[in-house]
This record gives sequence, C-alpha cells and structure tokens, in this order.
Amino acid sequence: MAEVRLSGISKSFGSTVALDDVTMTVPDGSFVVLLGPTGAGKTTLLRMVSGLDTPDAGSVSIGGHPMAGLTPAHRNVAMVFQQYSLYPHMNVRENLEFPLKSPMLRTPQAEIDRKVAEVAEILQISHKLDNKATALSGGEMQRVSIGRALVRNPSVYLMDEPLSSLDAKLRADLRVELKNIQANSGATLLYVTHDQVEAMTMATQIGVLDNGRLVQFGTPRDIYENPVSVYAASRLGQPRINILPADLFNGAPAGAASIGLRPEHVVQGEGEESFVNRVEHLGDQTRLHLVFKNHDLVTVTDAHTTLTHGDMVKIQPRNPLYFDASGARLA
Repeated sequence: MAEVRLSGISKSFGSTVALDDVTMTVPDGSFVVLLGPTGAGKTTLLRMVSGLDTPDAGSVSIGGHPMAGLTPAHRNVAMVFQQYSLYPHMNVRENLEFPLKSPMLRTPQAEIDRKVAEVAEILQISHKLDNKATALSGGEMQRVSIGRALVRNPSVYLMDEPLSSLDAKLRADLRVELKNIQANSGATLLYVTHDQVEAMTMATQIGVLDNGRLVQFGTPRDIYENPVSVYAASRLGQPRINILPADLFNGAPAGAASIGLRPEHVVQGEGEESFVNRVEHLGDQTRLHLVFKNHDLVTVTDAHTTLTHGDMVKIQPRNPLYFDASGARLA
C-alpha cells in the first residue's frame, strides 16, 4: 500500500471552481474520508487521484511516485463509483473475476477462486455468484461493484459513496466489514461520503471540504471537539450542533458572535428556563426540542425521561464552542 500526497490541487470546469488549492496527505494504511455536501469537490478529488481527470494546477503522488502523465491503469488504484457499473453480459462470478484476469496481474485461477469466494462471503452475495448482473437488485449490484475492487490488491482503494444505495441494515454491516478489511489488510483507502455516521465510525482521518476547499483535516474526534469553523462543526454530530447568538448566555468572550452547543455542552436542571416543544424517544436516548429565548435548540436527555410538550426545564452551557462573525472558531 502507499501514501497519497496531494499538493496544491486546483480544478475548474468553465467558470465553476471544483477544487481550490487542495493540499493533503493520505497516510499509508489509513482510512481517510472526504466529507461534505453535494458540490463540495469530493468526487472531483477522487478523480484526480485515479487519473480520470487531470488537475489544472498541483500534483498527485502515490507511494512517493509522481502520477503526472500516468493513465488510471498504470496508477494501481481500484475505484468504486457511486453508480454501480457492471458488465451486464457476465454473471456475478465473472464480474468479480474480471480485474484479476487482467494481463497486468496474471493471477492464477486457484487464487482467483479463493479471493472471489472470500469477498462474496463478506458481501453476502455467495448465493448470487451464478446470477446474471442484470438479475440483481440495485443493492446487490453495488455489492458486486465493491467486491470487484476488494478482490484486487491495489496501492489505493478509492470509494465514492459506495453504500448510498443499500438498505440501513446492510449499510451498517458493510461499514463494519469495510473497516475490518482495511484495518486487517493495512490498505490505504480514500472514501467519499456526505454521511457523518460513516465518517465518524470508519475514518482514521477526515478531510472536510467546502466549495472545493479543504477546511479541516484531522481525526473524527478532533474535528468533533475542535472544529475550526461553524461549517466544520456542523458536518459532525447527531443531533446537529446548535448555533445560537452568543449573547443568549452570559460569559461569551470578546469577539464572539455565536455560541455552538452540542448535547454534552447543555447542562439540564440548572440555569434559565427553557420551553419543551417536542420530545423524541429514540430508544437509547431521548431528544429534547427546546425553545430558549425564542430560539430553537436540540439536546438529549435520559431515555426514560417523563418530560413532555409544554414542560419547562432549566439549562445552561458548559464548555461551549464560540465563533466570530465570519464563522471562524475562537480559542
């Protein structure tokens, strides 16, 4: 496996800036997630690494080797697209075998059989190996697409929202399996998603993208606890961080325009009265939708709370985050 180094990558499509001077290092053996909404530049960055697109400026290196001028086939990367792309005239087994039968790999048939059986078991498609690709459901097709990358042993795995078309249970199962595969194999994996649960549970590092700019790069815990801006803070956390005027509470530092409150920043039973507008019982926790000084605020409380609509509860902040008028984090 190999380190991926991006240096000053910029890319525009007409007047649209897709990537703006992105510099980032994906460490060897890491699971890096690119996180951001649609249009943030996540997929474009993957395409720069794969060689499917060429940057207007900047450079890409894999394993210390410059990639300029190299085709995707010569970069030794495996990519899983958001929209599955299978060979319709082949069955599942043949689709999974296809990359291993490349003249560049020359994989022995016994090794092909072993890898196909192993990956099919992980992805829960062993019983579909002899089915035509066109006879599969959308979720099954995507699993085959993921499997076609996993059977290989590339320098880097590139995955573009590969779980987005799967049902909730299978998504949860495959999150665990993909993380286990990456951890056990030592693979370098660059993964695109807008799903913060995937990012928090799978990543060793997260790159937060905003309109083509890399705004923060770090561990999930670091970005959650120490976001550099309101934007970065809003990318992680359920329920979403509450961003309120800083002067709603006492103690705001000089220059603070807004206060960021995650559930653990809201102390209940002390402070000022807040109106309980809605109570959501979610099994292991209960979310409280509060109205505080005419501002909506969401936090969590005991799963067995007896609070209900119309009740009043006292709240006050504890170790909150503060941001200036531009949205930048204040120390």
